[in-house]
Amino acid sequence: MARILFILTTFVSLAATGLCMNNGQQNNHPNFQIPPPATLATSTKGAQPTKGVSPNNSTTNGTTSPPKKYTHFDCGTNANHASDHFMSTVSDLHSEQGPKGAPGARERSLLPKRDFSANIDTYFHVITKSDSAGTITKDMATKQISAMNSAYSPVGLTFTLKDTDFTVNDAWAVGAGSDDANMKTALRKGGYAALNIYFQTDLDGSILGNCALPTNITDPLSYIIDGCNVNAGTMPGGQIQGYDQGMTAAHETGHWLGLLHTFEGYACDGDGDFIADTPMESVSTDGCPTSPTKDSCPNQPGDDPIHNFMDYSTDACYTGFTDGQIARIQTMWGQYRQGK
Repeated sequence: MARILFILTTFVSLAATGLCMNNGQQNNHPNFQIPPPATLATSTKGAQPTKGVSPNNSTTNGTTSPPKKYTHFDCGTNANHASDHFMSTVSDLHSEQGPKGAPGARERSLLPKRDFSANIDTYFHVITKSDSAGTITKDMATKQISAMNSAYSPVGLTFTLKDTDFTVNDAWAVGAGSDDANMKTALRKGGYAALNIYFQTDLDGSILGNCALPTNITDPLSYIIDGCNVNAGTMPGGQIQGYDQGMTAAHETGHWLGLLHTFEGYACDGDGDFIADTPMESVSTDGCPTSPTKDSCPNQPGDDPIHNFMDYSTDACYTGFTDGQIARIQTMWGQYRQGK
């Protein structure tokens, strides 16, 4: 997905050891106390807006600007930010697909369960600044959940939108520093199996989104900030050109369900995203380069998976997941979130 990975800040330990910030630093949240071990990592995707467009989509003289255009993309998070438990799990699952497995194990492990089904309670939290109140509507939320259900139908997942709440809070609409934890402490609903997405009109760092990876948790307090932050302009009908069909939320939900980026590691060798049937990819995708095809690892099988939800392509470029990714989601759901 043509969007940057940024590490936002250091939170409680859910799925990683830290949050990426666009300046490479990490901050603690002094107003949010959680029992140790104490770090939560999120995967983020974002971009730098073009010059002349401010984070609130207004020009410096206060007039409304054209829709935002995101033109520069780069990376800031990798598997090193995931929790030890998460990495142990994906490594074990990946090794089952490799040469150490019994004959045919690789192929069998890539086959999704065709009778798999799960219904995920989903909560949307729309947070705007006072000057943008009312710009994000319930109709946009309805179209967003529909886009997510369309994307995940082949997986066997259904997202049931239980509630959409609207909050006007200038600080929370940005979510910088401790404001993010304070917002989630106040708004989060449901257990660890409930997906909470925070659609913020002015999301910190000029990013499009970030989301927590799953990990083993036992204390409800330890996952209060679990969930996804998504730039509200990426909802269907939003103001970010190329990313206004709701696919940023679909991408971030992939992280929440246990997937890494297809370009994980930015290399043509190694484990990549720990899934055998996604081609090696050393460069994240900008836009939707179909002619000529994008092949950042020409000595490896397959072109780059630009149509995969876990790349950084534009919304219209996405078409789905591989069988291996679908099987991974199903496995990770059962291990980490189902019934919790």
